[in-house]
Amino acid sequence: MYPLDDKLLAAVHALPKIELHRHLEGSLRLSTLVEIAREHGMEYDEASLRPFVQMMPEETRNAQHFLAKFLTLRQFYRSLDIIARVTREAVEDAALDNVQYMELRFTPKALCNFTQLPLHVAVELVCDTANEAALAYGIQVRYIISMNRNESVELGELALKAALQNTHRGVVGLDLAGDEANFSALPFRALFQKAKAEGLFITIHAGEWAGANSVWDAVGNLRADRVGHGIHVLEDPAMVNVLVEREIALEVCPTSNYLSGIVDHLEEHPLIELTRQQVLTTINTDDPSICNVTLSEEIARAIQYMSLTLEEVKSYTLRAARTAFLPRAEREALVRHFQGLLATV
Repeated sequence: MYPLDDKLLAAVHALPKIELHRHLEGSLRLSTLVEIAREHGMEYDEASLRPFVQMMPEETRNAQHFLAKFLTLRQFYRSLDIIARVTREAVEDAALDNVQYMELRFTPKALCNFTQLPLHVAVELVCDTANEAALAYGIQVRYIISMNRNESVELGELALKAALQNTHRGVVGLDLAGDEANFSALPFRALFQKAKAEGLFITIHAGEWAGANSVWDAVGNLRADRVGHGIHVLEDPAMVNVLVEREIALEVCPTSNYLSGIVDHLEEHPLIELTRQQVLTTINTDDPSICNVTLSEEIARAIQYMSLTLEEVKSYTLRAARTAFLPRAEREALVRHFQGLLATV
């Protein structure tokens, strides 16, 4: 899918990068999944397991096929050791790709689906493990707790409670994910307003599989600071103006949008038009393993197939720094740090 020029990819890899939208559950190494499967009596190799956990070239590109991968992946979190392992590897993989700041989001319910552990146990484990790995690999990581629209508000309240209990471990935000075309965000309105009042940042998946109205729900009703994907906002110029005026950034994930059938071709992706209209846009992977992509590859494809330049990529990185879910002083320090790094490459 969309082959890359090797020299371009090497140049992008050399750039220090920021990832604001990466799901832990979509970041598992295929080789690790095979090992876990075999340890639990499932005879898979990489070739036979891949179609269940990764989008395939011949597969129908739609939300149903894309989200089905997560249903399979929920069967792999069978112990605390497994959760710790995949967390550690996700941080290592980001660091090896020269990602120097990452906001890693995860859904506690997904991690507890098999073990039935309390949600707060999974949050503590992921944060502690990732913090240790971040120190070892020289990457800064913060955490966003996610919940799904198709699950109950009561379950979401447990996720919020776990998030608030772990801000000292690096939890900075709350996310609502899932199929927005069939499940409204409005039942979660009070929950997210409470999260905001308690000091958490808010990001909402919207404008991905539904139209611009879902972006309004995210911004107007759930008080989102950023929007995950959001690319259908171009359907409503008034909503575009709201994003610009309120300086609400979009966490754009081009390869994911292609593989889930939202855009037919990368060359037609609206990232460039959104940026031209002064919307704050950032480039992210969404689910590196499901999409079989690194952030370096994501950015290189944007250059090769969407007419970005390396200099423009630096602007996207600095926008990500300026919209990171950090206290003002830490965010300003992050911007200065990346300004210095990017000036030398």
